[in-house]
Amino acid sequence: MKKFASFFLSLTMAMSLLTGCADKNGGSAGSSDSTDAQTVVIGGSGPLTGNYATYGISVRQGALLAVDELNEKGGVNGMKLELKFEDDEADTTKAVANYATLMDQGMDVSLGATTSGCSIAIAEEAKKDGLLLLTPSGSQKDCTKYDNAFRVCYMDPDLGFYSAGFIKDNGLASKVAVLYDKSNDYSAGVTEAFLQRAKEIGLEIVTQQAFTNQSNTDFSTQLHAVKASGAELLFMPIYAPEAAYVLTQAGKMNLDVKFFGADGMDGIIEKIGEENLQYAEGLILLTPYSADSQQEPTASFVKNYKENFNGQVPDQFAADAYDAVYTIAACLEKSGAKPSDKDFNEKMISAMTEIEVKGVTGTMTWSKEGEPTKPAKAVQIADGAYKELK
Repeated sequence: MKKFASFFLSLTMAMSLLTGCADKNGGSAGSSDSTDAQTVVIGGSGPLTGNYATYGISVRQGALLAVDELNEKGGVNGMKLELKFEDDEADTTKAVANYATLMDQGMDVSLGATTSGCSIAIAEEAKKDGLLLLTPSGSQKDCTKYDNAFRVCYMDPDLGFYSAGFIKDNGLASKVAVLYDKSNDYSAGVTEAFLQRAKEIGLEIVTQQAFTNQSNTDFSTQLHAVKASGAELLFMPIYAPEAAYVLTQAGKMNLDVKFFGADGMDGIIEKIGEENLQYAEGLILLTPYSADSQQEPTASFVKNYKENFNGQVPDQFAADAYDAVYTIAACLEKSGAKPSDKDFNEKMISAMTEIEVKGVTGTMTWSKEGEPTKPAKAVQIADGAYKELK
C-alpha cells in the first residue's frame, strides 16, 4: 500500500502497466490491459472527518488491508481489486453524491456506507443500478430491504435481542436501566428490541433514560435517575463519542452499576482517553469480534493491521470491512464473474447466498434477506484492553 506520486501514476497509466498498489490515504491504484486482466472496483463511503470519523477511517483501513492482501496473493481469478472510498461526514446527501462519484469512477461493487442512514440512502441508488451492495456496518433493518443488499454486521434488532439474552443467561443483573439516543436510528432500534426481549425473559427495566442531541456532553440528569432507580446494570446502545462522556461522568459520581454496550461502542478506549480509561474498566460490549483473540484469521488480521496502520488496534468497524472485502472475493471466486460480463451483477448477488466465509467476525453465511448468520460474543475492558468473555 505504497503511495504513487502523481507523475508516476500518470506514467503508469500511459504505459498501461498491469499492477498497482494501495494508498492508505485514499484508495488503491491499479490498471489492466485490454485483453485478459481486469480490475474489480469496490466503492465505499463513510465519515472520514467530523465527530464520527473514527468509524469511517476504520472501515476504509480494514477494507484497504484486505484489498492489499488479496492483490499480493495475485488477486481473485486473475483480477486485481481496487478500493475507492469517499468522505460522507455521516450525511445522507453527501453519501448519495459519493455514490454517483464512485459510479463515474467505475465502481463494480458497493460497500454502501459506514452508518445506517447513509447506507439506506445509497441502497436506493444501488437498487436502480443493480449493483451488489454489502455494507460492513449499516445495521438498521432497511439497509438490506432490497434483494441486492447484504450486510456483515448484525441487524439492530438482533443486537438488542442477543444483548438481553446475554445479560440474563450470564446472571449479570436482574434490574436494568437503559440509556439511549432516541434521535439515532441505531440506538433506538437496538433499544426497542432489547426492551421487547427483556420483557419476554423477565429482566426488570427499572428506568429508561434518553437523549436527543448527538453532541450532548452532559448526562448528569440521566445518570442521577439511573442511580436513584436501584439498577444493577446500565445498558447503553450508543456510540463511543457519547459513551465516553457517560462513563467518565458516571465514574466521577461513583455510580455503582455494570455497564453494557453493543458493537457501535467499539472504539471507546480511544475516545475516552488514557486519563479517563479507568472509568471504562469492566465495560462489556456485545460483538462478534475480539481483537485479543489468538485464533485465526483474527490473530493475523490484528498483527497485519497494526503493522500497516501505525500500531493501531483494529476495532469492530475495521473487522467488518475487512470481512466485507473477503466476502466480495468469495463471490467472485464462486461465480467466476468478471466486470465485463453482462450479467456480472446478477452472478455476484446470487453468489452471496451460496458462499461461506470464515471471517474475523465469525464464520458467516447469508440469507436471501441479506442477513448474516454468525455466533454472538462479548468482550470486556480489563486493564485497559478488550478481553474476550468466555
